[in-house]
Amino acid sequence: MAVNDLPHTALRGTLHLLWVSCLVTPLVAVLREPSAMRWAGVLGLLVLAVAYALTLRGGRIRWLVAATLVSIPLVAPAGPDEMWTWAWIGGCSAGFAALLLTGAWRWIAAVGAVALAGVVGFFVDRDHTTYQMVAAAVGATIIAMAGLPLWFAGLLEQARAGREARAELAVSEERLRFARDVHDLLGHRLTVIALKAELAGRLAATDPERSADEAFEAQRLASSALEEVREAVHGYRAVSLPEQLEAVRNVLREAGIRCTVSDVPVHGERATQLALALREACTNVLRHSHATWCMIDVAVAEEEVRMTVTNDGTEKPPGEGNGIRGMGERLAGLGGQVSTNRSGDVFTLQVVVPA
Repeated sequence: MAVNDLPHTALRGTLHLLWVSCLVTPLVAVLREPSAMRWAGVLGLLVLAVAYALTLRGGRIRWLVAATLVSIPLVAPAGPDEMWTWAWIGGCSAGFAALLLTGAWRWIAAVGAVALAGVVGFFVDRDHTTYQMVAAAVGATIIAMAGLPLWFAGLLEQARAGREARAELAVSEERLRFARDVHDLLGHRLTVIALKAELAGRLAATDPERSADEAFEAQRLASSALEEVREAVHGYRAVSLPEQLEAVRNVLREAGIRCTVSDVPVHGERATQLALALREACTNVLRHSHATWCMIDVAVAEEEVRMTVTNDGTEKPPGEGNGIRGMGERLAGLGGQVSTNRSGDVFTLQVVVPA
């Protein structure tokens, strides 16, 4: 039997007040009892009040059920017949069962409490119909008065949780975007810097002048990478596709890879995303293959821009590493997609974005 947690302090106070109000009529009826049953009735009502308070503060629902059953022999015989003493308690039990329980149990318990009121009325006054009518009316009143505020409070709680979840999702997406940006920036730059430094080291003994040039170029690339990281931290970074095509061609040629480029003018965010994808593709060529040639083709066809990067000398089978996976996630926001293919030692990466 699932119990409603009722996390709202203000609503719990309202429910306490409503419960006490519901016990006013039975208390008046019990106090009008001239016999010794008066004090038994007062005891029964006190047990009910304590059991309800404990239940609403997180106690087990069985305590309230037990107190309700105990109240029958203590409270039901007391009071004038025309006040239908225990019918009010049955109505309270029906109304609060619908508030405290969840699922089908709430309605089973509510109907059971009304039916129990009729049974008590039959044995006390031989008037089960009036007892059931009073219990049903009291229970419906409680549900109407407290159920709607609780429902609205639940909606507000869900809305608050939804806002918090959306805020956490936005933070996670921003962290992921920043991680992809740092990978795009540093992955390519560091690969080229390492290549330049290695080349400078090899040329130091045979061609000091060119070695110095390569070392200076590595230093320039490191400074450029630092500036781009600073721009990324400030949330703004634009990469020129023509400049990136030229830079990639030069880097690949310096690495001994024959590179041919054909492209069409592409502008805006799509050009930036294609440039970042090209940077990642160039990094993969330098890092994961012994390529001798590389072809880069940028074309517009059927209202879409397609960039294809093909190279030979592939060593590892195609798969979605962090770079390609991040590229696909980033392009998905523009309605783009990334695909790879390997045929023999020829590897093809294709990036498509809407024109």
